[in-house]
Amino acid sequence: MISLKTVTGLTLGILLLTSCGGSKSETETSSPPELSTAQLVSIGKTLVDNSDCKTCHHATNKIIGPSHTEVAQKYAFNDENIKMLASKIIQGGTGVWGEVPMTPHPDLSQEDAEKMAIYVLSLDGEERK
Repeated sequence: MISLKTVTGLTLGILLLTSCGGSKSETETSSPPELSTAQLVSIGKTLVDNSDCKTCHHATNKIIGPSHTEVAQKYAFNDENIKMLASKIIQGGTGVWGEVPMTPHPDLSQEDAEKMAIYVLSLDGEERK
């Protein structure tokens, strides 16, 4: 039979283990390091390459929609335009580049759409502001 003293000792031991070694360190609980613009551009390019974007867009040549380089030349490479273009990628749109509507991509996350926009905005060589 287990004595009350043994149970108390085990309980105390478990509490000490979880309170001393169970908490996460500062580095484990902090957010992951931010990716560089170059890394985001690379991820964005992969997302664009693996999407249906190339049906209507090309990096340098106009197809149905403007080339991605034309988009980069029209808009400054800043956070405001990254968010705006990501919104257009997700919601679609018409009127800015003519009357042919851009197909919406509602299943795309805001984060991925922003990475795609970062890639597109990088194509004219402008640095991110």
